[in-house]
This record gives sequence, C-alpha cells and structure tokens, in this order.
Amino acid sequence: MRGLRPLTAAGARRRTEALLLVLVVGIAVFGHCAASLAMNDELPRNLTGFAVSLTLLSLVGHLGIRRFAAYADPLIFPLAMLLTGLGLVLLHRLDQGYIERYNSDANAPGQLLWTVVGVAACVLVVALLRDHRLLQRFIYITMAVALVLLIAPVFSPADTYGAKRWIVVGGFSLQPGEFVKIMIAIFFAGYLVIHRDSLALTGRRFLGVRLPPMRQLGPIITVWILSMLVLVFERDLGTSLIFFGVFVVMLYVATERTSWIVCGVLMASVGAFVVGSTEPHVKGRVAAWLNPLSYYWKDRPPGVVSDQSAQALFSFGTGGVTGTGLGMGHPELIAFAGRSDFILTTVGEELGLAGVMAVLLLYALLVQRGLRMALAARDPFGKLLAVGLSAALALQVFVVAGGVTGLIPLTGKALPFLAKGGSSLLANWIMIALLLRISDSAERQREADAHGPAETTITPVVRVGPEGRAAPSGAAAGG
Repeated sequence: MRGLRPLTAAGARRRTEALLLVLVVGIAVFGHCAASLAMNDELPRNLTGFAVSLTLLSLVGHLGIRRFAAYADPLIFPLAMLLTGLGLVLLHRLDQGYIERYNSDANAPGQLLWTVVGVAACVLVVALLRDHRLLQRFIYITMAVALVLLIAPVFSPADTYGAKRWIVVGGFSLQPGEFVKIMIAIFFAGYLVIHRDSLALTGRRFLGVRLPPMRQLGPIITVWILSMLVLVFERDLGTSLIFFGVFVVMLYVATERTSWIVCGVLMASVGAFVVGSTEPHVKGRVAAWLNPLSYYWKDRPPGVVSDQSAQALFSFGTGGVTGTGLGMGHPELIAFAGRSDFILTTVGEELGLAGVMAVLLLYALLVQRGLRMALAARDPFGKLLAVGLSAALALQVFVVAGGVTGLIPLTGKALPFLAKGGSSLLANWIMIALLLRISDSAERQREADAHGPAETTITPVVRVGPEGRAAPSGAAAGG
C-alpha cells in the first residue's frame, strides 16, 4: 500500500482542481446571466454556447494536466480560468454598451477564440516540455530572440495611441512585449545560476548600504540602458518597468543582497524622471497623472489629450463599496480603453471596492502559488524561473492597476487574463504552463524523496556545466 501514496497524492490534487473548475464555470455562467438580466431583462442568447465553451476548456486543460503534470499545484489552472472567465463576462457586458454607444464591433467572440488558443498552448507546453531545466540550454538564444522582439516595434509603422508596442504583418497584429517578459525571465534565471556568486560579492559601503563592486554593476547597467531605450523609442512605460523590475527582483533573490534593490530603484527613478521630463508622449502621461481632471479645464496642461484618467476616478467613485451591480453601470464612457487596461474600472463601478479587492486577491493568490513553487523547487534554475514569472505577473498587475487608480502614470498594458488582447492572453497561458511544469517537477521530487526513487517516475536531472550548457545526469559536466 505504501507504493500507492504518490498516486494518491497526485489524484487528490487533480480532484481538488476538478472541483474548483466546477466552481469557476458556475461563477462565470452566473455572472454572464446576471449582467444580461440587468441590461436586457432576459438570459443571454449565447448562454449555452458560453457555458459549454468554458466547460470544455476547463475539461481539456484539466485532462491535459492530469496526464502530463499530475503533481502540479491544483490552484494555478483554476485561478487562471476564473480570471479568464471573468474577463469574458466583462467583455460580453461591455460589447453591448460599446455597440449601442459607438456602433463598434463585438470583442468577446474573438477573446473566446484566443482563450481556446491559450489553453491549447498551455496544454501543449506542459505535454512537450517534460523538464523545465531543458530551457537552460537555450538561454542565450532565448535572449537574442527577446531582443529582436523587443526592438521590432521601433521599425513597425504601427503606432497605437502614441506608443509603439505592436507589430502588424498583413492583417495580424502582435504585441511582442507580452512574450518578452517570459523570455527575459528564462534568460535571467539561467544567467544568474551561473554568475550569482560573482554578483554577490561585496563592495564599498555608501549611506549605510554596501553597494556591489563597479565591475559587477555591468549587468544591471546594461539592462537599465535597454529598458530606457524601450521607453524612449517605443514610448512603452509598462514594458520598460516590467523588463527592468523582473531583473532586479531575480537578482535580489539570487544574491540575497539588498544593495541590488537599492541600485535598481534609484536607477529606475532617475531614468523615469529624465524620460518623463523630455519624451513628449511619456511627459503627457505624467501630466495627466498629476492633473487627472485637467482635461475639463479650458487651459489644460500640455500633453493632456484624454479624459480616461478622470473617467476612471468617476467610475470608482460611482461604484463605492459594493458597486452599482453587474450590467447596471456605464463603463463604456471610457471609450476604447475600457476593454484593455481600464477594464478594471468596470469592476470598480459595477462590483465596487469589494469586487476590485476580490480580483486583486485572485492575482495575489496566483503570484503566491508561483512563489510557493520557487520555495519547493530543488534546482536553482527552477527557483529563479518561478520567481521571475511570478514577478512579471505581479509587476504587470501593479503597473496596470496603479495607472488606472492614479497611483502611477498610465502604462497602457493589458490587465492579465481579464482584458482584451490575444497576445497578452496567449503569453499569460504559456506562463501558466511553465509554472505548472515547475510545480509538477518539484512535487515529484518531494514525493520521490519521501517514498523512495523506485516508487515514482522522476524526470532525469539536468546538470549545468561551467559554460552554462546543460547535460543529462551521469554525463560529464566538463572542466
């Protein structure tokens, strides 16, 4: 009977996941019905299709995880599905308002299609990537591709609402920054595993903080320059903050030196101040942040050309604590942005402060599960990769929610899973797949240690040679 314990543990995790998915589908279907009843006094016409689609997506994802990552954390996939389902409910609700007011096209059907693509990509990554440590072999190739994607929008004619963050090929558009955040997390995890000892060296003490040696500041200066170039040439404040922030967080986790955090915050503050004072588009965002109601003045400050920040404050004020009720507000007044970063104002207006806190807690729980995997992972690369992916998600939620609520200037990034955007949705589902794989590997190793190597199948260990190349266990590492 002892040999059945690992299977029982895996089965319990998947049963928990299945029960949570039933709850997720129920919440999403209930929200869709509530919004339609409030707006039209009738159930939605696509209710059956909506319910069946979510059920099939949940079932396919669950069966894929059960087959290829049976030991994975049981909360990650349901949390991602819940956020995605809530996003579909909000987009269906917003579509009616936008169609009536602006005669615009419906976006919910396209978002559902991208959800299918995202979940399929998640299952495919989990099935094909049987060991996350294999990614360590390709860290330099990954970073090269990331840099190409990062600078590609500079040469693209697409300039969306003042920022160059899109690549348009034919009739297909892609936002490469959403995929770059995953690639840089993979690269930094592999790079820091190899060089963390040299980066942890102590330097001189300045203002009570021991700073790193000057020659070790090279990596952070390089990444800082790249993030500033993104901010200047693409006018993309969100991607720049996420790019630099992920590196600083991973560097701190790898070296356990507070000085890296201090250096990172100072460099980010100086760079943002300089660019925000000189680059017209970023300067306008800062002006709108400092004076959100100035759009309604006769003599408005230069650069303030949008009323979105003020409308967001009006929405949150209208919602109060409990909200007006799903489908009973007017979130369409924020025009096009209500479907992207400003979709959070729909939550604030119709579900109130309680709804906003619930959504943010879902994100916080998803980040917490990622950090929990980092603690459980036995290999340094898996630890740092889980931290990097979790930090990328947390930073993106922060820059979007902070911009919408007026805490920081607007960044224009999409709110993960919730907002309209195929690139964002696909990239976030790939991130979920990597977290599932790391979680599965960590739990398998823990079960193997607890019950003996003969009682469970363990993925072969990958060792890292002195030049960063991975080799299967038992092969010479070189040197």
